[in-house]
Amino acid sequence: MREINAGDFNAALFHDEIVPAYRPVVIRGLVRDWPVTRAAAEGGEALAAYLKRFDGGLPVATKTAPAAVNGRFAYDAAMTGFNYHKERMTVSDALDRLVALSTEESPPAFAIQSARARRYFPGFQRENRLPVLPDSVAARLWIGNAVTVAAHYDTTENIACCVAGRRRFTLFPPSQARGLYPGPFELTPAGPIVSMVDFEKPDLDRFPLFAEAMAASLVAELEPGDALYIPYLWWHHVRSLERINLLVNFWWKVSGSTHEFGSEALLLAMMAIKNLPESRRDAWRALFGHYVFGDDGAPGAHLPPARRGVQGEISAEEAARLRAEIARKLAPRPEPAHPVASRLRRLAHRLAWRR
Repeated sequence: MREINAGDFNAALFHDEIVPAYRPVVIRGLVRDWPVTRAAAEGGEALAAYLKRFDGGLPVATKTAPAAVNGRFAYDAAMTGFNYHKERMTVSDALDRLVALSTEESPPAFAIQSARARRYFPGFQRENRLPVLPDSVAARLWIGNAVTVAAHYDTTENIACCVAGRRRFTLFPPSQARGLYPGPFELTPAGPIVSMVDFEKPDLDRFPLFAEAMAASLVAELEPGDALYIPYLWWHHVRSLERINLLVNFWWKVSGSTHEFGSEALLLAMMAIKNLPESRRDAWRALFGHYVFGDDGAPGAHLPPARRGVQGEISAEEAARLRAEIARKLAPRPEPAHPVASRLRRLAHRLAWRR
């Protein structure tokens, strides 16, 4: 995996070279001078004291799992729920609990995950900025002990900044999805679908293609102050390695499209096409290749620009009209019991409101 020292890193390099290359990159020392990173270097209590300065008083969601799960937040045995429970507490109470757990020999897994800085730590981002991104890109805090986040992908670009503790990232290109054995779309720990494989003890009888995925993986171990660029749709498994860990990440979109509903399009395509006879699926594969992926060149290039419609660049007004038409076609059917279909019905309502 490519590594860059912070002194050689700048916005032009990042946006003009790294992001278009679509490969993860480690930036060593990028946030070592952040005030929060310096506080964390003094120990868990100093980090907690620094973060408490920004406690806005709102209850934040926490996760706790028994020590027996070895920090791995996952499904329960029946896959009808999860192996952790949630509760809400103030940021200060959560930090006090984390510090107390750090003194125990076999503590339960405990974490605050994806807490928006502007909501739960107001003022934090003003002191800990990432100059290569605009201030409008919001910071999120991931705080906990030695917990593991299952492999998953995000529909955004991501810079993950390690502030306290070490973190090990195992990354996979989107093409390795089959070897990661994704779980259900209908029930997920936090929205994105996650791999079913326990990376510490992989069951290769149940998940034989995982070995193939691992052969294609990249591994990055971050020290405090380091950062990692994770491209859009790249799978990443994240293991925190210390008794107190803090990661700050930034998600943003750079696709250039204001009409992106990739996850919803995937769900709809699965429902509409996946179970058709093979000849029909082949026909749709050809049409997707032509119209969506440009396998035959730019679709609609033979048409006058003003008449290309969705085959070319469309206006905000035309996009609103198309969303309304999609919503109209999705909405009339009775509400189905299947959770994925329910999500698509909710999408239809959102599309309609965006007019």
